[in-house]
Amino acid sequence: MYAASLLVVAIAIEVASTALLPRTEGFRNVPWSVAVVAGYGVSIWLLSVVVERMSVSVAYAIWSGLGTALVAGIGVMFLGEHLTAAKAGFLAMIVVGVVGLNLSGAH
Repeated sequence: MYAASLLVVAIAIEVASTALLPRTEGFRNVPWSVAVVAGYGVSIWLLSVVVERMSVSVAYAIWSGLGTALVAGIGVMFLGEHLTAAKAGFLAMIVVGVVGLNLSGAH
């Protein structure tokens, strides 16, 4: 349970950092750039702690799948991106895949 909790925190920090990327203005805005790079650093460090207790394949699948779905949701809700039926369907498949990995007992 400890690893799963840390993974959720790592994903949340990585997603927040990714959502803040537009504020960096191509890394010309130094304060936002520092915040984004620091966020990525902390999230990767947490992921490295997680893979001491969980297989890297499952941890990374969860990381990338949920991260992708969450960033897409943030893009639609807060960054003015459009959600098509196809995009929603493919994002749902990512989430189903992550859930399937967890239910399969692969970790």
